[in-house]
Amino acid sequence: MSDTGMTVLTDEFTRSIAPKRPVSGYKGTFGTALITAGSEYMTGAAVLACGAALRSGCGLVRVYSESRTLDAIRANHPCALQSLREGMPSGVLRTAGRLLESANSVLIGPGIPSDDLNILPLLGLFIREAKTLVIDAGALSAAAHDKENILPMLRHRETPAILTPHMGEFARISAGVEGIGPADSSDQAALKLAAKLRSIIVLKNSKTFIALPDGKLYVNDVENSGLAKGGSGDVLAGLTAGLLAQGVSPAEAACAAVRIHSNAGMLAAQDYGTRAMLPSDLEDFFPEAFEKAGWS
Repeated sequence: MSDTGMTVLTDEFTRSIAPKRPVSGYKGTFGTALITAGSEYMTGAAVLACGAALRSGCGLVRVYSESRTLDAIRANHPCALQSLREGMPSGVLRTAGRLLESANSVLIGPGIPSDDLNILPLLGLFIREAKTLVIDAGALSAAAHDKENILPMLRHRETPAILTPHMGEFARISAGVEGIGPADSSDQAALKLAAKLRSIIVLKNSKTFIALPDGKLYVNDVENSGLAKGGSGDVLAGLTAGLLAQGVSPAEAACAAVRIHSNAGMLAAQDYGTRAMLPSDLEDFFPEAFEKAGWS
């Protein structure tokens, strides 16, 4: 714990929370992640999130998306399961309800436009019924447009959801929330929102803060401009969902995912440089990044 009240994420810290991976386990032991991501013109977000979840060690990853995204998943990640997301909200919700029965974690948002016809109905369903939940990207922006309905639902979840906003998304979703003002520092604003929503806030910036609803605050203070590229957050969200699927608690999954993602970013920067590295490079460095964080 630092003298500012923040716990700095280190590899020693993540090693201390690493779960055992039983050698006798099978795919059911390690859970199923349901990824609701992607759209016709943003197929890559789902591909990145899916790849990270597959590399996380969970047993099964299922992508629930439209047809072009599923084509991209099929080409890039043949290990993933696929379910088609199309039609009116009523049919989309029925399918999602069936998929939830076998899902240990859910990720919603990467690559889905915030004005997609189905995103708010799906987000509401997942907030109510998903065992563990990561809300990212388009789902965060949609929530910001429907705060009067979405924010109270988050407060009533039994297990805290994990919200993964960048600074712009955070500004939109926290705007108008009582007690959060422009004078608050980023870390203090994140803590206030976590308490208000009874959720975990992963606030992504050059340094990433993880704020818990009980007032604990963590920071990953490793700065890496190579991660300042579209798609890096999709990798983090998929990795987080994959850890949740394996039964890791939301607080520990958020902290571990941020650190492992950071490690992979530093390893990629060493090989490619911060200018040339891509978010799609990160999963290639996951084996070493996990080992460095004590999660081998």
